[in-house]
Amino acid sequence: MEASGPLGRPTVDPADALALLMSPAGRVDPYPTYERLRAHGPVVQAGPVFYAVTGYAEADAILRDARFGVMDDGLRDQFMPGWRESPAVLSISRSMLRTNPPDHSRMRRLAAGAFTPRRIAAMRGVVEAQADALVDAMLAGGRGGAPVDFMAEFAYPLPVGVICALLGVPAADRPLFRRWATDLTGVLEPEITMDELAVADRGAAELRAYFTELVAARRRAPADDLTTALVQAHDGGDRLTGDELLANLIVLLVAGFETTTNLLGNGLVALLDHPRAAATLREHPEFAPAYVDELLRYDSPVQLTSRMSTAPSTYGGVDLPAESWVIVMLGAANRDPRRYPEPGRFDPWRPQIHPLSFGAGPHYCLGAALARLEAQVAVPLLLRRLPELAVAGTPERRVRLTLRGYATLPVTPGREAAPVTVAGTPPGAAGPTP
Repeated sequence: MEASGPLGRPTVDPADALALLMSPAGRVDPYPTYERLRAHGPVVQAGPVFYAVTGYAEADAILRDARFGVMDDGLRDQFMPGWRESPAVLSISRSMLRTNPPDHSRMRRLAAGAFTPRRIAAMRGVVEAQADALVDAMLAGGRGGAPVDFMAEFAYPLPVGVICALLGVPAADRPLFRRWATDLTGVLEPEITMDELAVADRGAAELRAYFTELVAARRRAPADDLTTALVQAHDGGDRLTGDELLANLIVLLVAGFETTTNLLGNGLVALLDHPRAAATLREHPEFAPAYVDELLRYDSPVQLTSRMSTAPSTYGGVDLPAESWVIVMLGAANRDPRRYPEPGRFDPWRPQIHPLSFGAGPHYCLGAALARLEAQVAVPLLLRRLPELAVAGTPERRVRLTLRGYATLPVTPGREAAPVTVAGTPPGAAGPTP
């Protein structure tokens, strides 16, 4: 159903726009549909108690508002009967990702020690060494102009290696996790079929079995890793239940690489589509923090999250009653023209880039600083060592909305650049225009 929007342009009814967003075409490229929703305002009602948020200010405020939380067991019982029989839903619901205070605060505090600023900064050398080794492998695989899959050869192994090192997962086991995680994360989609849920359950069951064995191994032989720390928290009292232990290990692993894998793939395509900006970063790697924030804003690896309201509120001129279900569209908020003029333009020199890709408020991504570090190291290194890097063929997008990324991204590495000493820019100096 169409109505007349600004300047007489047709707009799509919010419910129809959301249906389009959930379709395969809408998931692969959600940005045009976001704009159709935005035409109705920053907050729109799309059902009796169902709302969608596309505005940056409104999304940021709702994520910080204590009146909004994630779905609890009572609501799951109402909307998802039998959810306790699903390994995927159970694994997600018992983790810090899908719990509210005080349980959320308790679990998050136990894991936070692995992600302190000092510990993250100390990992820079490890990330650099792993990224260099992966570029070496890409060059070997791409000899003679042969294409290599950037996702399989770089974007996945780099972050999975880092998070597995934190968790204490043996290096030989790391190739197992990509399929398991891909299967499990289907449960994070806003709509999921019974067939898709069965696939997610399979991934969850395999991950639970793996971590059950790893937990037993750490009880026999403790190590200096996050798995041991969480096992000891469980064994030391009532601070972590058995289900919570397994659920949080699974979520820490999956969240620890899924977002960064998508950031690296989405980011590489964006930079190769903007060669002047890529050339600037190649010559000035010290600009990486601003570039990474703009990449997060421009094509967010996490596109949405959801909240349930516990009390009435008003946002964007719309009254939200208690027990409203709110879809916060992070990817749309990152392209809100009220916050970012010309939001469809890639511009790392924007002032005050603060993307909502990692959320906000109590559920702000625990590993956000680690993901940023990995991208800040990896992206300039790729551009510097592989100046001829190019997309080869047609990349394949995953048909996912929540976690946006590529299934495959064929590239040709080209020839490696001759070693050079990169001169830094003096503090306070203005950067060149990309």
